[in-house]
Amino acid sequence: MAAPDPQSVAVALAYESADGAPRVVAKGRGMLAQAIMDKAREAGVFVHESPELVALLMQVDLDARIPAQLYVAVAELLAWIYRLERGEDVGLKPPAGGSGPPRA
Repeated sequence: MAAPDPQSVAVALAYESADGAPRVVAKGRGMLAQAIMDKAREAGVFVHESPELVALLMQVDLDARIPAQLYVAVAELLAWIYRLERGEDVGLKPPAGGSGPPRA
C-alpha cells in the first residue's frame, strides 16, 4: 500500500432535510484526508474528485452548512450521484469539475 499523498485534501458532506443544506462533517489533509476517503469507500459512500469544489469546501467550518454560493454545484453533484445509483446512464464525467471515472 502506497503512502498517502501529503498534498491530498478531502471534505465529507452530510445532508438531512432538517438542516436545509448539506453540512461539512469531516475535512482534512494528508493522512487524515486519506482516512476520510477510506472510511467513505468502506461505507459504500460515493467519492468524487473535484479539486476546485474541495478547495471551496475546505473554507467552510466543520459542522457548518455549505454557503448558498455552493448550492448549485453540490445539488448538481448529488443529483448526478442519485441517477448513477439508480443505474441511469449518466456518462463518465460528473458535474462540478470532477475528473476521471466515477468512484464508489
